[in-house]
Amino acid sequence: MTPEELATLVRLRQARDRMDRDYAQPLDVPALARAAYMSPAHFSRQFRAAYGETPYSYLMTRRIERAKALLRRGDLSVTDVCMEVGCTSLGSFSSRFTELVGESPSAYRARDHSDGAVVPACVDKVHSRPRRVTPGARARSTATPEEPDTPPEASRIEEASPQAAALAWTP
Repeated sequence: MTPEELATLVRLRQARDRMDRDYAQPLDVPALARAAYMSPAHFSRQFRAAYGETPYSYLMTRRIERAKALLRRGDLSVTDVCMEVGCTSLGSFSSRFTELVGESPSAYRARDHSDGAVVPACVDKVHSRPRRVTPGARARSTATPEEPDTPPEASRIEEASPQAAALAWTP
């Protein structure tokens, strides 16, 4: 790894740390890119290459993660939670929450979360990290043991190289 590549990774890590720390603040890609001494487009490409998702997607995942914790408490309304985590549009927040969690914020808040009360927060965070829910993912998650859990295109890639298969498909 060259010194320039190492410096880029350090700046990307600093930007990611800022998103983790200041998720409730109004952050945008151009501001994060300026702090990393990159153009917004280059910053987004480098961030995605390093972390597997765009800066905006990473920030929204952090916000939804925090929103899930606040909604489990049950003492704040969905609107209050939306504003608390740094989202300015309730509609966009609800859409993104539903996309990542698989149910609306109101339904998530109304559900009983007492079974997770005995799980340490650090373990819960790992297992409850929001992931984009797509119709194909729902179908794969309900596959029976007799059915393969790998889409056909991933099988074709795996025949070519196991590394390519790992990069091409993540459950």
